[in-house]
Amino acid sequence: MELFIPALALILILPSLLLIKIRTKPAWQNLPPGRSGWPFLGETMEFVRANWEGCADKFVRDRVQKYNSTVFRTSLMGEPVAVLCGAAGNKFMFSNEGTKVARWWPDSFRRLIGRSLPLLTGVEAIARRKLLMAGFLNVESLKKCVPTMDELTRRYLMTHWEGSLQSIFPLINEGKEELQVHPSVKPYMFELACRLFMSITEPELLSRLFDQFNIFLKGLVEFSLNIPGTRFYHAMRAADTLRRELRALVKHRRVELERKVASSEQDLLSYLLVNADGDGNFMSEEEIINHMLAVLIAEYDTLSSAISLLMKYLGELPRVYEQVLQEQMEIARSKAPGELLIWEDLQRMKYSWNVISEVLRIAPPVAGTFREALVDITFEGYTIPKGWKRFDWDLVVHNEKLSYNQLLSPVNGLPVRLRPRESFQ
Repeated sequence: MELFIPALALILILPSLLLIKIRTKPAWQNLPPGRSGWPFLGETMEFVRANWEGCADKFVRDRVQKYNSTVFRTSLMGEPVAVLCGAAGNKFMFSNEGTKVARWWPDSFRRLIGRSLPLLTGVEAIARRKLLMAGFLNVESLKKCVPTMDELTRRYLMTHWEGSLQSIFPLINEGKEELQVHPSVKPYMFELACRLFMSITEPELLSRLFDQFNIFLKGLVEFSLNIPGTRFYHAMRAADTLRRELRALVKHRRVELERKVASSEQDLLSYLLVNADGDGNFMSEEEIINHMLAVLIAEYDTLSSAISLLMKYLGELPRVYEQVLQEQMEIARSKAPGELLIWEDLQRMKYSWNVISEVLRIAPPVAGTFREALVDITFEGYTIPKGWKRFDWDLVVHNEKLSYNQLLSPVNGLPVRLRPRESFQ
């Protein structure tokens, strides 16, 4: 009798274990090379750690080298993932969007950002995109942004980046005219986004939003475990705080519009409040807040990285730096003292624009995109089963003639030498 219960438990458990083994064993032939890592965790910790350290490309490059293939499989955030690298993977993705693959975001991203443009699909996504492009992101609206961008940039150059650097930035190497680019650019880009999209200028509000937004960002690509102590838990709390602040801002702006104190063309927030899409539908308050968070992510995080990488390459390539400086100085000399830049000045920055475009090509600030396989897919001889997630990695460009230099870690700071203020007179 003493052996009966353990024996019965063993009899009941064994079939379950066999069933799990059979169900989890891949039924598809010729999967891409790779491994699934730990149960549930997969290789997520390695992927997230690489992102934290500012060298996300190392996660991919190590596996491309290990498997000698630009296609490999892994497991991220509890999902089987096939990673496709280079131009061939991107071409396949864009030519099969909506038929074989569809946009996919991790559960943590979907829960934090809510119903907004990145998560919309089909007709609704097209309508929202047209609404934004037609009214706020058109050329005439962008022209109005140039003086504001110039004014804020000048203020940061004078008060934050070129003044008493030793007291403002503790990370500066003592005795050198250097500053940490990436952490210094972040507050600048965040304030610029808040001014352009929501006309926020109050220092205290900007500071509160900035602190919460950085906590919020850290949870976007994480395990969606909403328990105290996890990054996702803190990100969810930060998201609640951000939404409360933005909700108050939306209500206040609505009152200002009714009283004719604010303009309907003042910024993106006003535009979304007073304009409907092509079907005559207005956005709800929550939708507007979600869209504000989405555009802040797009403007703040990606552009901060892009500017930091631009500074990195200008520092490494003195000849290119001198040509960019010469072009900028020619435009500066054509302006009256204190005169702000206008749209036509940007059109004259042809060499600078070529440099920026090349930096974005070599080191795109968004390393890749997630897609979900809608059907079983065959790519470069490998089978990618339906339901698998695909990550198209842009940094690994197959058969490129140009060599790729390992990026410096933004976490450790990207030093850039500052020229004396007299040089800009």
